[in-house]
Amino acid sequence: MKKISEMEALNYGVHTKFDQMDNGESKFRLNCFMDRSSYCRTVAPDAGTWQNSHFHRAATELYIVQTGWIVYAEIRADQLLVQILREGDSVVFLPEVHHNIYLSAGSVIHTVKYGQSLFEQDWYASPELDELTRRINPEVLFKLL
Repeated sequence: MKKISEMEALNYGVHTKFDQMDNGESKFRLNCFMDRSSYCRTVAPDAGTWQNSHFHRAATELYIVQTGWIVYAEIRADQLLVQILREGDSVVFLPEVHHNIYLSAGSVIHTVKYGQSLFEQDWYASPELDELTRRINPEVLFKLL
């Protein structure tokens, strides 16, 4: 097996990007600029946190819970759907589905974004879902189950 350098990976359109988000999440991304597909490992901070509500016009997103638990919220047919996922569970969001994720303290998730001919910028804020999710206390939901 031969190691592929980061410079060689660029020939395939693949590059890495590591960020700490404003909400404390650590994100470790592997992105392909040729088709805008990506993989991201997200590690939640010591306190649970909501991400930013959003949707994609072309991309499909697969979320997988590695450790801990998450709550996802989505708007489907003008209805708010809220669900808890535990280790090993997954959820897929199709294009145009407004969604948000709450990560419990220290949880780890994997996100795969894929689709045909993804747009240059295919992340659109969903302030209406942010307004709804701000009212949800996922810790209380988890205790009820």
